[in-house]
Order: sequence, then structure tokens, then C-alpha cells
Amino acid sequence: MSKVIRVENLSKAYQLGDFGTGTISRDLERFWARIRGKDDPFLKIGEVNDRTIKGVSDVVWSLKDLNFEIEQGDAVGIIGRNGAGKSTLLKILSRVTSPTTGSVKVKGRVASLLEVGTGFHPELTGTENIYLNGAILGMRKAEIKRKFDEIVDFSGVERYIDTPVKRYSSGMYVRLAFAVAAHLESEILIVDEVLAVGDAEFQKKCLGKMGDISKGEGRTVLFVSHNMGAIKKFCEKAIYLDKGNIKQYDTVDKVINSYTILSRDTRSVYAVAEPADKLAIGAFISQIAVEETSGNRVSEIRVGDSWQIRVTFTITANVKHFIIALGIIDSRETNVRTTWSNPVDITAGKYEAVFIESDLLLASGRYGLNVGLSSYEKAIQYIENAAYINISDISADNLDKSIIRTSGIGVLLNPMEITIYPAK
Repeated sequence: MSKVIRVENLSKAYQLGDFGTGTISRDLERFWARIRGKDDPFLKIGEVNDRTIKGVSDVVWSLKDLNFEIEQGDAVGIIGRNGAGKSTLLKILSRVTSPTTGSVKVKGRVASLLEVGTGFHPELTGTENIYLNGAILGMRKAEIKRKFDEIVDFSGVERYIDTPVKRYSSGMYVRLAFAVAAHLESEILIVDEVLAVGDAEFQKKCLGKMGDISKGEGRTVLFVSHNMGAIKKFCEKAIYLDKGNIKQYDTVDKVINSYTILSRDTRSVYAVAEPADKLAIGAFISQIAVEETSGNRVSEIRVGDSWQIRVTFTITANVKHFIIALGIIDSRETNVRTTWSNPVDITAGKYEAVFIESDLLLASGRYGLNVGLSSYEKAIQYIENAAYINISDISADNLDKSIIRTSGIGVLLNPMEITIYPAK
């Protein structure tokens, strides 16, 4: 098959530092704040791709020396952590921005859906924006008119098609934008993770349409998503970006497997920063540890093995009807289990709560832990994704487990065993 995208030695650099705010009054306000030693009121957040270290240069390489080719009809997923350069790559391929060095050769017309409202004029109606987008792609009015009813029907916003799109909700925006990009006659469709704005039914509909475009119509699709299930279901190949570099470009199963392993958090102990108002709120969490039931701290649990979560917290003032709760969520932030302790009257001091799990058999993957402190009278502290637990593949010893639970099951009636006692 012919190559429709060829990227050679592609790099993209961004300059950090101070830029004009757009008005003289704001520039003077920034200057006055600097003289007084105050924070810049118009400071834009920006840092190197590796956000775990402090940068020393005022130049950020969002992409560095990328080389790859994509054939006609390929459905290619692009995955990586936030800041890996995924959206920058799509913007370059869509000709929204240009590379700093290297070259990009694209054969055919490109329809892209990069962020909510891309390519739409807010003052124009849905109908007018459909014709505008088609004209940008180089289509004739008769071609757009032939596709018009199909676009409107797919989007599900027929009632509001003659309303200015500035009055649309974000979900309506995405519905119409995707319908336009998918149905107009482009050779290449580029979709960023904006589909997360839509509801589950529409996401499923979009994935089905992209499958038809790639397999049925022979058009090329590039799809960025953090949903590994969607990537695996729809794409045959995938590109794994890491800190602006291509770490792997292979079949989708191999790339997702590498991404899952390399992005897995290897910590067993998670420190929690003390809140500034810790004395006022009455209690706060300081540490969460993932352990085997023997007490050994581990970064990974084998499927079927028992495990426990140890939460260290401090009570700064006596609390009546104190409750500590633990929630487990999967990679799609679906609740797997939520459990909480019986209410107790507790005095000031440092404590540990141990949540012991022996009957919940989770599928392999990475799960987030939400932890909350409360009482009958008030919510004290709640932290989402305060820690993570990694479940590895099943072992032969665990194949005979009688109770099997997978992700996305909601709240279970049989709670984990919870023990609270003073910390050592």
C-alpha cells in the first residue's frame, strides 16, 4: 500500500519565558508585580517534557527526531503520558503548526478534530459551519450538500442545527465536529482525545464510524486516547511517545503492553503532603502503603493473592463518629469497590488503618485508591488517586479461586476487613 504520511527527523521546539500579555496596561501590571517581588499575575505554566525535574533551559523540545511512516488505510493509535508530545504531533500533521526541524509529507486531504470547537466559527450556525469546514477541505458545495443530511443525523443535533454553535454545550460541539470530520471526503482523519467529552453511547458510535472509515473506506485514521481499551479495539498499530521521542512503533498489542509496564508506578509507599489547615480540619492523611497481608510492602500484587492497604493518619482534635473510607477505581475511573469503617469516637493522636482484602480478585492492571476521612457531622479530607495498586497477571496457584471480581462492578456489600489502631 502507498505511504500517505512520512515523517523524517521531525522536531518541535518551544521558547519559554516572558512574552507580551497583549495590552500595555497588563505589561505594566506584570512589571510592577516584579518590582514588588510578587508573582507574575499573567504567568503561563510551562516546563520541560519531563515534569519530574526542574528545567535549566528556556527551550523545550516537545518532539525530538521523530521518524515513521503510515500507510493508506492504517488505523494508528498514539499513546503516552500527558506532555509526551501527542497533541503537538497531531497539530503538525494537521498543519496547524509547523515543525522546527525535519519534514512531514502528507498525501491527501486531512480532516482533524484536535480540541472542542476546532475549525468552527462560534458566530455561525451548525449548518454554516458544516459548509465552511467542507470548503476548507476543498470540497464543492454539491459534495457537501450530498453529505449534509447524513452528518446531521449522525451528530444528533438536528434541532439546533440552525443555532449559532457558540450556544452549544461541549458535548454538542464534539458531536457535530466529529460528524463533519468523519463524513466529509478526506483521505486522512486525525482525532485527538476530545471524544472523552461525549457520552459513552456517542463514543461507541464514533469508534464504530472510525472503524468503517479505516476498514471499509480505506481511509487513514490517527487516534489519540488514554483509553487503552478503545485503542486496542480500533487500531492495528500504535505509536508510544515518551518525552517527545518515539519509544515504540509496532502492533497495538505490543505497544500497549510496553506502555502498561513502563508507566506502572513501582512505589509501594505514597507520601501525602500535609494540608496547610491541618489543625483546623481535625484530621489528615500522611502516608498510604500497599502490602501483602504478611505486612511486606510491595509495588505489585499477583492476581488472586490477598493484600492490604495501610493508611497512616493524624487526628489533631477529638472526633466523634469518625469514619475512614477507601475506594478502588480502574483505569477508566469506574468504581470497583468502596468500603468504610464503622464510626468510632477517636482522640487526638497518630493512627494507622489497615484495609485487608482477601476475596476480591481484580483483573490485571493499575488501580487508583481514593481515601477519605469524615464523621457524621462533616467531611474532613478526601483525596482522589492518593496511591495506586498494580495487579500482575494470574499465576497457576490462583486459578482455582472461587470468587472472581473484575473491574467496573460498583460497590460491594461485603466490606474489606478494617482495623484502626495507634501508629507505632
